[in-house]
Parts: sequence; C-alpha cells; structure tokens
Amino acid sequence: MDEPRLSFTLKLRYGAEAVAFFLLMGLFWLLPLDAASGLGGWIGRNIFSRLPPDKIARANLKAAFPEKSHAEIETILSGMWDNLGRTVAEYPHLRKFNRIGPGARIMAGGGPDAEAALAHGTGVLFISGHLANWEIMPITGELYGLEGSTVVRHPNNPHVARWIARQRSLRGPKDQIGKHSGGRRIFSQLRDGKVIYMLVDQRNDEGIAVNFFGRPAMTTPVPAALVLKLGAKILYARNRRLGRSARFDIHVFAAPDFVPSGVYANDTRALTEKITAQVEAIIREDPSQWLWIHNRWK
Repeated sequence: MDEPRLSFTLKLRYGAEAVAFFLLMGLFWLLPLDAASGLGGWIGRNIFSRLPPDKIARANLKAAFPEKSHAEIETILSGMWDNLGRTVAEYPHLRKFNRIGPGARIMAGGGPDAEAALAHGTGVLFISGHLANWEIMPITGELYGLEGSTVVRHPNNPHVARWIARQRSLRGPKDQIGKHSGGRRIFSQLRDGKVIYMLVDQRNDEGIAVNFFGRPAMTTPVPAALVLKLGAKILYARNRRLGRSARFDIHVFAAPDFVPSGVYANDTRALTEKITAQVEAIIREDPSQWLWIHNRWK
C-alpha cells in the first residue's frame, strides 16, 4: 500500500486517531464475536446516532422516501446505526466468518444464472453496495474458492488502513486494489478469468451523473467499461444481516445480458444506469441495511 509523506502535524493527528481506534478494536477483540457485535450495535444506536453524520442520513432518507412517515424514517435510522456499529465491532473477528460447519455465520446461494456466469470463462464482477457488513461479499467468494481481488477505499489514516487490510485478508482476498488506482491490475485479473469485488454505491466525482433514488448522482462508470471492453460478466450480491446478529444471508444473481448499440459513450451510460438501478432496488428491499450517512448526492 503506497503511503504519502506526512507532515509532523498530520503524523500527530493520525497517531492520536490510531490510539483511540486500536483501544476500541482491542475491546471488541477481547469479547466473543456475538458479544462484540451486540456492543457495537448498542454503540451505533446510542452514540454514533448522536454524531453529525446523522443529519446527512436523515436528509438522504427524507429525499429518497418522501412518502415515509417520521416513525418509519426513525426505524430505518435505528437499524442503520445498529448495523454500522455491529460492522465496526466485527472487524477484529472477520476470520471467524464461515459458511459451513458448526457455527456457520454465512448463508449463501445463487441461481443457475450465477453458476453460468462463473463458468463462462471470462472475468466476473461481483457488484454490491455498503449493505449489512460489506466485507461479507469478498469473504464469501473466497470461501467458495473463487480467485480474485477486492476493490477498496483505504482509510486516510495509514495505521488504521494497514490494520484493516490485514483483517480483510484473513478470510477475504489477499489482493486489495485501491479504488482510485490499480486499473491495470483489474484488467489483468479479469482477462485471466478471475473475479473482482466492487462496491459501486458511493459518490465518484470523476464519474457520470445517473439517476439514484430520484436524483442525479455522480457514479463510477468503471463496471460498465469493463463489461464493454473485456466482456466481463456481472453478478449482483444481495447481502442481508439476519436480524440484530452477526449472521448473514448473501444471494448472488445475474442481470439479463446487456446488448450494446455500438456507440461506446451511450452504452457506458446506459449500462451504468442499469447497474445503479439494480443497486437501488436491492437497497429498497431493506433500507436499514444501507449506509445512508454517505453524502451521495453532493
């Protein structure tokens, strides 16, 4: 992981942040997984929910669901903060997530369309968003023996970034590609018939504006470009936390094949719109599972 040179002030700031972060992670590590997840949920509902990002989440939910009542919005927010707190608390325990055997925590499934895409011989893009514990998608693929890489956005704090990268690699792919770099590595992996895991629900200021929950949102066109240029297949991952627990149900499915018109710019936009619409549809099934604190429509 490339790290820029830091000023003395930034080193002090990152050092202080890291101390607080690792004290919290140490507490979660000392607890059994279910207890850590439960404590994280409590922290999410009672502490995280009082921080400034709650205003962003409320504004986003009211704009996305103008038909919902105040009580419905509050229920979604409570679920979102519970889920976020649990996700944070589960990072020291990522190595414990299994799909088979005693204590299995991942229920996974997919239809024949998913199996056909994986057997096609071309690279496969697993597409999802920041749903439930979003680390579960690449972990599940790795547990099924799929070879590939996950595209990540490393935290700015280098101490935290190194630790999170290590935790991800304990069960998930060892190869982690920075979201704003590594284009050649993604191409190479897909050309070799491997898989790439991508979360495509956050704002990309260098992307294109497509409709997302009724408003234009800057969105990455990279998945569409990879499909058009390489013939890669797309599989969507619908990830759900099962109640207020550290157990998950992840279902993989393929969308109908996209038939390009031959005009690359138009096809890129059209396919990006389809991908974004599918991610929105997954979120709408249970909005409390998504990370509404991101300023997606800035």
